[in-house]
Amino acid sequence: MVSKVTTAAVIGLNAHRVDVEIDVVSSVPMITIIGLPDAAINEARDRIRLGSRNSDLTFPSGRIVVNLAPADLKKEGSHFDLAIAVGIQIAEEVIDQETAKDYGFLGELSLDGRLRPVSGVLSLVMGLKDFGIKNVIVPKENAKEAALVDGINVFGAEYLSEVVAHFTDTPLVQTKIDVEQYVKNACKQDFIYDFKDVKGQHKAKKALEIAAAGGHNILMFGSPGSGKTLMAKCFASILPPLELSEALELTKIYSVSGLLKPDTPLVTTRPFRPIHHTASPVGIIGGGTNPKPGEITLAHRGVLFLDEMVEFPRNVLEVLRQPLEDGEVSISRAKHSIKYPAKFILLGAMNPCPCGFLGDKEKRCTCSEFQIQRYLSKLSGPLLDRIDLQIEVPRLNSEELLNRKEEEEPSEKIRQRVIKAREIQLERYKGEGIFTNSELTPKLVKKYCTIDRSAEEIFKVAIVKYQLSGRRYDRTLKLARTIADLDGSEKITQTHLMQALQYRMFNSQNIGVGA
Repeated sequence: MVSKVTTAAVIGLNAHRVDVEIDVVSSVPMITIIGLPDAAINEARDRIRLGSRNSDLTFPSGRIVVNLAPADLKKEGSHFDLAIAVGIQIAEEVIDQETAKDYGFLGELSLDGRLRPVSGVLSLVMGLKDFGIKNVIVPKENAKEAALVDGINVFGAEYLSEVVAHFTDTPLVQTKIDVEQYVKNACKQDFIYDFKDVKGQHKAKKALEIAAAGGHNILMFGSPGSGKTLMAKCFASILPPLELSEALELTKIYSVSGLLKPDTPLVTTRPFRPIHHTASPVGIIGGGTNPKPGEITLAHRGVLFLDEMVEFPRNVLEVLRQPLEDGEVSISRAKHSIKYPAKFILLGAMNPCPCGFLGDKEKRCTCSEFQIQRYLSKLSGPLLDRIDLQIEVPRLNSEELLNRKEEEEPSEKIRQRVIKAREIQLERYKGEGIFTNSELTPKLVKKYCTIDRSAEEIFKVAIVKYQLSGRRYDRTLKLARTIADLDGSEKITQTHLMQALQYRMFNSQNIGVGA
């Protein structure tokens, strides 16, 4: 009798159905696995044999042939163990084939028959649901993550023997989770860094508020010790909470990457990914033989922070250009191409020159003009074109540092304004498939970023004076739209446009000279 059970394989973030077919023939006892398995699947032979015997289950004495169909799809990972083990029990007629036909199986086997957690469960279960599977059995540690998928019954098991018993005499308990309530409870968090601890720098704080409200990229430049890194760390405290769809998308990414914690089945906070300047292009973009998400995908719907941005090799910075424009990254291999989402806020911080004091009012710069130009040349024009806000962060003077009378605005008050602006955008873009102003396409810019005649006259002058490119023209309008949202205005006024323009005046030739 040929038994058949269902599981799935993940390529990128998407699941593909895999049918595990098993037949036992009279021959020398062994297990043969065919259907493009990787090393982890081939090693499953011993895990399944010993795991089954140590669970006091019957095991065939002949040759077991396991076929993973379709045969032309590369299968990778250890989560096929449970499906193969259950298929063998069906072949031994311990489990009825008809009873198990509506089930999907995911899990790695230990030698003692225990089920170990695996990566990518959310993507796999979503795929199984789309394939018409009504029930799924997963390791107990993965049960809450799998239960995030609505419309499929999830059962968590600790041992292989429990899975077999589920079909014979002792059903497993279904795992359920209230996703929306879980998100609400999990979003309540305390932040280590708060803007109330940052003295002065009101212009920079306002720029960061605008960036958070509209999902815009931002670059801060200024002397060492001016507070750039501290404000970048505080930036996470003003980001709005995740929408449920965003949380599920992030959870898929972190699950596939093996970064999801067992006690945290759902990612509920926006990621803040600080990157060291020694990071490689592959580490940032993603890749490998079996392409995995890189830092820009792990920062999806959150922040990618590049401290000392010009210290990064130019080739590393240039790979950011396409993801910043498209909101996704495509990784091509010989047999397939994988797309990962990468809609993140790029937050950069840098000194204006090698010594750090170009334009500083207190300390004299010791760099030559050649050194300054070579230092800034790593930031190409096309890359700067994709950074919506470019803001100078000057050093605080002694009076500002010693001022204890003036209380700074806490992050929570700024966050409430950001949340209000995001709610306006969510309502405005219902049905458009986007969440923020920064995601507007040229077609949607024309629809939602109209300006009056007086603002248009100012824009004409700015286009000539600052030599605005087509991309920068659109990005300035998107920035003005966010400023208007923070102001509670339905229309983009002359004031909003002028404020947007002041954040878009800089380029690599005049950074550090002054605002």
